[in-house]
Amino acid sequence: MNSKSHPLERKLTFQLGAATLARLILNTSRRFAYPFASALSRGLGVPLAAITSLIAVNQVTGVLSPVFGPLGDRWGYRAMMLTGLAMLTGGMLVGGLFPVYGVVLLGLFLAGLGKSVFDPALHAYVGERVPYQRRGLAIGMLEFAWAGSALVGIPLVGLLIERLGWRAPFFVLGGLGLLSVVALRALIPDDGHRQRDPGNLPGFREAWRRLSRERAALGALGFGLLVSAANDNLFVVYGIWLESAFGLSIALLGAATTVIGLAELLGEGLTASIADRLGLKRAIVAGLILSALSYILLPLVGRTLPLALMGLFVTFLTFEFTIVTAFSLFTEILPTARATMMSSSVAAISIGRVMGALVGGPVWLAGGMWATGFVSAAVSGLALVLLVWGLRGWRATVPTC
Repeated sequence: MNSKSHPLERKLTFQLGAATLARLILNTSRRFAYPFASALSRGLGVPLAAITSLIAVNQVTGVLSPVFGPLGDRWGYRAMMLTGLAMLTGGMLVGGLFPVYGVVLLGLFLAGLGKSVFDPALHAYVGERVPYQRRGLAIGMLEFAWAGSALVGIPLVGLLIERLGWRAPFFVLGGLGLLSVVALRALIPDDGHRQRDPGNLPGFREAWRRLSRERAALGALGFGLLVSAANDNLFVVYGIWLESAFGLSIALLGAATTVIGLAELLGEGLTASIADRLGLKRAIVAGLILSALSYILLPLVGRTLPLALMGLFVTFLTFEFTIVTAFSLFTEILPTARATMMSSSVAAISIGRVMGALVGGPVWLAGGMWATGFVSAAVSGLALVLLVWGLRGWRATVPTC
C-alpha cells in the first residue's frame, strides 16, 4: 500500500465506524419491542396480543426492501442510507410524542422500514468501496451492530424504561438517529454511487430482470431464504425447549438469550478475521455444513443445561458466521445493481424467517427438539444445494489479490 492510500483508508474506516453505530441504533429500535412487549402493553393500555401484532408488522418491513434497492442504484447509496435513518428518526420521535397504539405502530413500522432501506444501501456502498479480498472483514465489522444491539442496546433500553418510563427509548433512539443523519451526511460523500451516465442505471423493471437472469443471484436468494427459515424454525422454540426440559424461569431464559448474543458476536468476529483468508465461497460452504450438523447434534448433546446452552451457542455461532459471510459474497454477485441485489436478499431472508416461525411450532409439537433439529438440518442441506448450483462457475469480477 503506498502512502497516498492511507488517508483514503482512514476516511473509509471513519465512515464505516459511523455507519456501524447507526446500524446499532437501527437494530436496537427494531428489536427492543420483543423483550419489553409487556412494558409497551401496559404503557399503551392494550392487550399483549396487540403488541405481538405490532412486532409482526415491524418484521414484514423487510419484504418491502426490494422497492428501494433500485433507487439506491440510481440515486446513490448515501441518499438511501440517509433516507433510512430519517425514517427511523421520524418513527421513533412520533411514537414517543404521541403515545397512542396506532401512532406507535406507525413509528415502529417506519423504524423497521428504515433498517430495510439503510442496510442494503450500506452493504452496496461497502461492495463498491472495499476490495473484494477484504470484503469479509468489512461486512463482519459492520455486523457487530447486530450482536451489539442484543448485548448493549437492549439492556440500555431496559434501564431507560425502568428509570424514565416506556416512552424514553423512543426519544433517545430518535435523537441518536438524528445525530447519525448529521454524522453520515458529513462523513460520506454525495457520490455514494459514482456512475457517470445516469442513463445507464437500471430502472425497477430492468434491475429485477437482470437479477432474475443471473443464476448466482437466484441461488443466493434461495440460500438466504432457506438458511433463515432453518434458523427461525429453532429460534421460535428454543425457549420452550429450555423451559420444558430444564424448568428455566423467565429470568433465566433471558440470561440464556445472552448466550445467543455472544455467539452472534463471535460469529461476526470470525467472518471479519478468517473468511477472506479461507475464501468467501469456501467459508460459506464450511459454515453451512457445520450449521446443519449443529442442528442435528443439538438434541443429542443437550441433555443437561450446560450442554444445551453450549449446543445453542455453537448452533447460532455457525449460523451467524455463515449468513454474515454470505452477505460479504452477495455484494459482488450483481455489481451493476448492488443495492437491488442486497435489498432482494433482505426480502428473501425476511420471508424465510416468517416461514420458519410459522412451521417451528407445529414441528416442535410433532416431534420435539429431535424433529426441530432434523427439519432445520434438512432445510440447511437444501440451502447448500441451491448455493452450489448458483455459484457453479461464478467468479468475482474484480481482482482478488
